[in-house]
Amino acid sequence: MNTITDNKGFLQKLGGFAAIYGAVVYLLAIIIFLVVLDYPNISDPADKLSMIIENQRLVITLRWLSYVLFGLALVVLSFALYEKIDLKDSSMMKIATLFALIWATLLIASGLIFNHGAVIVADIYKTDPSQAVLLWQGIEVTASSLSFIDGELLGGLWMLLVGLGSLKSREFNKGFSYWTIGIGILGVISILPPLNFLGALFGIGQIFWFLWIGKIFLSKSTNEKQKKNSNQTLKTL
Repeated sequence: MNTITDNKGFLQKLGGFAAIYGAVVYLLAIIIFLVVLDYPNISDPADKLSMIIENQRLVITLRWLSYVLFGLALVVLSFALYEKIDLKDSSMMKIATLFALIWATLLIASGLIFNHGAVIVADIYKTDPSQAVLLWQGIEVTASSLSFIDGELLGGLWMLLVGLGSLKSREFNKGFSYWTIGIGILGVISILPPLNFLGALFGIGQIFWFLWIGKIFLSKSTNEKQKKNSNQTLKTL
């Protein structure tokens, strides 16, 4: 029994660290991609590729952090939430976790395609810039499509179901549950073309959500460890 409890506590602790990582890497990506590199506002394909080649190490590193490693962190967090929100025979959290795993897989694939493509195109650019630009346009479209650039359907569905599950199980307070549901709804409706801009609000809302769930998991893990140590001390006495 203690082994099962310890395993759950360890998973929740990992989930807490994964959530904090998610918040930090979101902020980092926003600052570098949107502010420093101004990537979305570069409309000319040749200018965009030139910027990527000039900042190749920075761009590739950030893609590893914000897509590949974030996808792996998402897997850990989704399982931690699945274990925590125990609805017994309900399929809600199973479906929610499946959405999270699919989302994580696509994000990892997007990051890998983008990074590998950037390396290949940079080599081609040295001898044939026009061909490199054409190739990069195809790579960028593929990577962007996998990462749901025009909406956050899978992330939204995951958060929506997690929020409903937490509300039903009462594992977390209502404020957290309603916040999760609200962010999830933003993500789902952001796939509609007139509402694509809500994807940005989904991302910002997730930063606070990651910090919130990270604090919850890490605080509970610390409290459970202190409680366990106290019980062991009492037994010794």
